[in-house]
Amino acid sequence: MTPSPPQPSDGTRGDLFDPQCPTRRLLDRIGTKWMSMAVKVLAEASPEEVRFAELQRRMPGVSQKMLSVTLQGMTRDGLVGRRVEPSVPPRVYYRLTPLGLSLEGPLAVVRAWAEEHMAEVDRANARSRELADGD
Repeated sequence: MTPSPPQPSDGTRGDLFDPQCPTRRLLDRIGTKWMSMAVKVLAEASPEEVRFAELQRRMPGVSQKMLSVTLQGMTRDGLVGRRVEPSVPPRVYYRLTPLGLSLEGPLAVVRAWAEEHMAEVDRANARSRELADGD
């Protein structure tokens, strides 16, 4: 007999087809490259804080606006703590909360899977394109 998956603590069931599914709601929040990069950078610095400019420097390709939006969402979700030092210009610091730090492990597993399997995924995509071009 196959064991039942663990049930969420709030009593909802894990049905990915239900918009209220906890897994689906989480993936909607963390499914961006910027979110996972921010978690990695902040986890590497933990327990220290990281200034906004340093985060942006360590996340190649992220715009100031996209980083700001990402950090606002992470702060709203309780994954990141934010501290503003009153100066001109203000210095803004970020750190992972314990909840945010607990997300680093699962994201590290996804990164490891990608490193191991993305070449295979890329080859499958190339074969698929070749077949489509041959039609």
